[in-house]
Amino acid sequence: MNFEKVPHTPFAYWVKDTLADHFEHSPNVSTVADIKHGMSTGNNDAVLRAWMEVRYEKICFHADSHDSFNKSNAKYVPYNKGGDFRKWYGNQWYVISYDEKSNELMDSFSGHRHDNKVFYFREGFTWSTVSAGNISLRYTPKGYIFDSKGSMGFTEHQSTLLYCMALINSNVCTECLKILSPTIDFNAGSLRKIPYVEENTSHVVEVTRKLIDLSKEDWDSFETSWDFKTHPLVRGDSVADAYTRWNVECMARFNQLKANEEELNRIFIDIYVLQDELTPEVEDKDVTVRKADLGRDIRSLLSYAVGCMFGRYSLDVPGLAYAGDVWDSSKYSTFIPDKDNCIPITDEEYFEDDIVGLFCAWLKKVYGEDTLEENLDFIAKALGNKGNTSREVIRNYFLNDFFKDHCKTYSVTGSGKRPIYWLFDSGKQNGFKALVYMHRWNADTVGNVRVEYLHRIQRVYESEITRMQEVVGNSKDSREIATSNKRKEKLQKQLKETKDYDAQLAHIALARIAIDLDDGVKLNYQKVQTAPDGKVMKILAKI
Repeated sequence: MNFEKVPHTPFAYWVKDTLADHFEHSPNVSTVADIKHGMSTGNNDAVLRAWMEVRYEKICFHADSHDSFNKSNAKYVPYNKGGDFRKWYGNQWYVISYDEKSNELMDSFSGHRHDNKVFYFREGFTWSTVSAGNISLRYTPKGYIFDSKGSMGFTEHQSTLLYCMALINSNVCTECLKILSPTIDFNAGSLRKIPYVEENTSHVVEVTRKLIDLSKEDWDSFETSWDFKTHPLVRGDSVADAYTRWNVECMARFNQLKANEEELNRIFIDIYVLQDELTPEVEDKDVTVRKADLGRDIRSLLSYAVGCMFGRYSLDVPGLAYAGDVWDSSKYSTFIPDKDNCIPITDEEYFEDDIVGLFCAWLKKVYGEDTLEENLDFIAKALGNKGNTSREVIRNYFLNDFFKDHCKTYSVTGSGKRPIYWLFDSGKQNGFKALVYMHRWNADTVGNVRVEYLHRIQRVYESEITRMQEVVGNSKDSREIATSNKRKEKLQKQLKETKDYDAQLAHIALARIAIDLDDGVKLNYQKVQTAPDGKVMKILAKI
């Protein structure tokens, strides 16, 4: 029977003679590649971080050995830990604390294993060992450590590495893994047993390089990549013009990647003589680079703009401008970041320097003053929020949806939300909301938010309540009176909410709580809301 030809004879009665013969007579992947599972930290919360949480300068990205990492005096190194279905490149979320102190800490954890340490920092390919769909291999350059759930493969030559990637990402290998690993567990042992036949090597390797490059271009187009340089819509004379070009670029990349994957499928179907069983087509849903999406990409543009407001990004330098180290004001000339790390979000236009005012100023710097209204209209239409004017629509987005979107963007598979912009939030009445940048937090942040911003909005509410009372007392227009009474009631509720909130902020502000970025979002988010007496004050929006 055919299934007897398959290693360890899994029950696969449906295997065709041709594929079964490859299992019996062809060499397997283990003859050309070392397939290894990696580290078990023993306590991920203690040593693993999303790269965005920590100081960027404390990450060593290009170590090629333990010795070169130690000489770098860095604290963190990139860490492969599986992730969602994505082929060729990406899913680079994690770093591991790997300095001497951290290694000593891990050694104390029950369940810590430093398996296959000799392979750390080597170029290879990685994949998610647990997946509800097909396997997806991704290229990993030098400089990574890997997890038991983000196992890796290594070869002597790069051409062999890329050929292995092409084979295992093909639909021929999908058929092989249905036999070797019929469950959702793509363990290292299963990959080792895949029949390995090498033909047309140079062409396969060339196509695979293109696929990796295309996937990297896509991954680096979004701010959750550590190689992100600038937002793709920050170009052209208007947001609409930039989006049109971005749409063309994404579609070309998507179609090219799909065509290249189908070409590899065709090559391997021919090599393994499976023309009667398989076709080379790839479904759109299995192509793992992104098409343009107007709503998503406009929200992403607003996120980038907020990053510029805080100084995380600059219109004058590529990549990260500030992520927790020494502030360098020379990086900012076109658009100057907010000076005190607090950006208020109000439900009406009370301040010129609130988030909508800053966003308008940023748009003028990027696209020019002449196209401001055109850009606001385009953005508002893409957001689709409520409002009578473009500014109201954008204001309502920042008020109600920005932080939720930010938490989704900075959500790491397996570890939850890791927002880097934190939202002070007084409650359901939207009495007070303000964003701060985690990497610019200091012991006086809460006190500054309270005195310079919360008290400021309270004075505005008091003044507006008085003005509404005067309108009601002097007007003879019943509609105007009703409208003013309604707004006065709303303002009174907001004022009361902010006074209750003020008591909470005061309790925390007196403690002057600083944070350590090495502790990550999860611990610090709780820390800055916990008073010295142990009482927790919910001063930040729930994540």
